[in-house]
Amino acid sequence: MSVIVVGLNHRTVPLDLFEKMTVPEAKLSKALADLSSRENISESVILSTCNRIEIYAYAEKFHGAYQDIRNFLSEISHVAPEDFSDHLLGLFGPDAIEHLFKVSSGIDSAVIGEHEILGQVRAAWELAVEEQAVGTVLNSLFRHSLEVGKRARSETSISRNITSVSQAAVAMADKQLNGLAGKCVLVVGAGEMGEGMAKSLHAGGITELRVANRTWDRALETAERLNGEPVRLDELPQNLTEVDLLLTSTGATAAIFEYGDLDEAARQRKGRELLIVDIAVPRDVDPAAGELDGVTILDMDDLREFAENGIRAREKEVSSVKEIINEELERFSNLFSARSVAPIVTQLHSRAEEIRNSELQKLSRKFPELTPEQLKGVETLTTVLTNKLMHEPTVRLKDAAGTPKGERLSEALQDLFDL
Repeated sequence: MSVIVVGLNHRTVPLDLFEKMTVPEAKLSKALADLSSRENISESVILSTCNRIEIYAYAEKFHGAYQDIRNFLSEISHVAPEDFSDHLLGLFGPDAIEHLFKVSSGIDSAVIGEHEILGQVRAAWELAVEEQAVGTVLNSLFRHSLEVGKRARSETSISRNITSVSQAAVAMADKQLNGLAGKCVLVVGAGEMGEGMAKSLHAGGITELRVANRTWDRALETAERLNGEPVRLDELPQNLTEVDLLLTSTGATAAIFEYGDLDEAARQRKGRELLIVDIAVPRDVDPAAGELDGVTILDMDDLREFAENGIRAREKEVSSVKEIINEELERFSNLFSARSVAPIVTQLHSRAEEIRNSELQKLSRKFPELTPEQLKGVETLTTVLTNKLMHEPTVRLKDAAGTPKGERLSEALQDLFDL
């Protein structure tokens, strides 16, 4: 049995394929139930964000679980396995655990050090707990990964300056437009990313901020809190003709701004430039609209390239985070190893004690003339002998825990002592 991770992320797959593979939030519960029913998977967590769709599992056999997860991804996305298999990430054992620790600490993100991923990891784990898709192993692993993420951010400066995808999106727009002062900005989507962009704009002093959302109450509440103007969805066409910048990140499963919508807006703008930053996955804006005169579209691929420029300045902090991860990998391995062999060690000692007590009773019946003091002496001697005999197997089992040798020793002890 081992921990594995199989999936796609911003490092392994192009955006036009990745956006077809994401699992909508509304389908996550059903998806977890589907995964849990697969033959080779004992526990599972689905981490689906704008940067990754990764399945963490505890499985009997890596290749069997890999095949199960590949088939699952194909079935839920309606994309043939051969179209994405070359892009799949597949890790097991310590490599899979290290990967999760890197994800939680923010050094595997498109925006290095971003804090949003830690909440996303927690949410993915909590949903798996709610759906009873996890057990002892992944519960321990994800709990530890959150500790690693918190430690990385508290003991290093990895999260200094731009610390979220939403902040990076606003910073990229600011650079593209040579500043946002005096600009009229429309944010579509008031979820975590949309609200994050609106907050960054507000903190940056934007005075003309408009907020649209599928749920009017959410748009109204967000706009009022940030001194913005709420916009109804049927008012979007008119707003496209007026704003300088459109920032969008909804959970829609298809484009909400079609080519024709932007074509009409571009004609009415009469040459005024419109910048669109679309960080939704799947994309909210038909990418073909970027060919229209006066319309520039930046998406997650552009955001990753923009974020890459800041990585060199954080190389020292990334190294510090990796040191923390290495320390935590060793700590988790020790904790997990001790926890994994504890039941067998307990059973082994219980079996030895059972045999010792049985033999003492036989001795007492065979030699009834033995005094209480003599029996106590025999009991003390047998206790010492039993403990000494159990000591070496116990130490070796604990030292080898979590390795193929440890599994062989565990199986041998269970067989030899009928545990």
